Amino acid sequence: MALSVKRREEIIDALRRGTVPQSSLDTFAVGLERFADVAEEDLNKVAQGGAVFKAIRGEYGCGKTFFVRWLADRARQLGFATAEVQVSETETPLHRLETVYRRLIERLATSGTPQGALRTIIDGWFFTLEEDILAEGTVSADDATALMARTNDLLEQRLANVTRAAPMFSAALRGYREARAAGDHAAAEGLLGWLSGQPNVAAAAKRLGRVKGDIDHFGALSFLQGVLLVLRDSGHPGLLVVLDEVETVQRVRSDVRDKSLNALRQMIDEVDSGRFPGLYLAITGTPTFYEGPQGIQRLEPLAQRLHVDFKTEARFDNPRAIQVRLPAFSLDRLVLVGCKVRDTYQQHAGAPQRIASLCDDSYVRDLAQGVAGKLGGKVGVAPRIFLKKLVADVLDRIDQFSDFDPREHYALTISDTEMTSVERQAMGAGSVDEIELDL
Repeated sequence: MALSVKRREEIIDALRRGTVPQSSLDTFAVGLERFADVAEEDLNKVAQGGAVFKAIRGEYGCGKTFFVRWLADRARQLGFATAEVQVSETETPLHRLETVYRRLIERLATSGTPQGALRTIIDGWFFTLEEDILAEGTVSADDATALMARTNDLLEQRLANVTRAAPMFSAALRGYREARAAGDHAAAEGLLGWLSGQPNVAAAAKRLGRVKGDIDHFGALSFLQGVLLVLRDSGHPGLLVVLDEVETVQRVRSDVRDKSLNALRQMIDEVDSGRFPGLYLAITGTPTFYEGPQGIQRLEPLAQRLHVDFKTEARFDNPRAIQVRLPAFSLDRLVLVGCKVRDTYQQHAGAPQRIASLCDDSYVRDLAQGVAGKLGGKVGVAPRIFLKKLVADVLDRIDQFSDFDPREHYALTISDTEMTSVERQAMGAGSVDEIELDL
């Protein structure tokens, strides 16, 4: 796949920071071939008006975030909108669906808008409604009043199912369009914010849109229905929502944990019931979340819904199952990813020949072994640090300094401050003096 200069820079910049790029992940995806056909099947099912739920499991470092961003990248190429929500104890608690909805809308993305795409989607939807009305031939394009009235009628028809459960969704859309037409940008922004689940919207904007209060836990799912209808009407075949790091619910108070697990069960049941045509909902979590006493096993109905037998060999795992297991990184897979990143960097670099000779496959393997060795030999924990070191410490220096030779001038070091808690645990104590005692 040929990449533009901008895409290559985005990939390299993300790896340099130690994060997963947002797009073009096919460039260096390794080991996901077995999931590609099923991903295509699921996305086609959603595009035809179905709904899909998928639970992704894997140890830290096996590539769960990479996998869901790879999936989202494929979805956007098919015209889907996507949203990745990081579940968090404080910022995005899973049991508060109104907060999950707000984060979802904040991170709503399309192929043309990398984040905050709701305005573009809604404006495109109103344009589509107007085009449909003008195609009827009963209203003139010059008659703004009649066009506005007929558009509102068509809006109500399209959103009839949503309006029965959440009448203020369509009211806010009408108010937004009227404010835009009247040039009242402050009110339009306020109503767009209210539709997005933002709190503290100005009272004047709410009055114009004839809405009140804020979106609550129960209204959030009805508003999601509305967003799905608007997406489909404006030309997007569906919405992929990722709830990443769901295992964080294990760290909260028991009552909050129970509410979070029940909210997850509710969402799965709603997807299964057909309430959300056009939705692909995916979650990620560690094996402990799926199997431990503080995870889904705590809520028996949820454990039953997500149960998959993983006692057989991993090579026989069923990618069509509701829960899929990502394979852990092996050294060979880590080296292959490193070589793909190097090849991408070569296209981006000013000195591609020096990179090819000084950072050959042999050196990439040596660096991968070195990083894994520093992390207690745990290859599965190494990908983030390895790719960051490869790009920032080796490739950047080869590209910028004509006399830099990584075998001669670079010694691998990993400091405590650049590691996550899991990476620090993998590194372990190098001496008795490094062992922290809780006295």
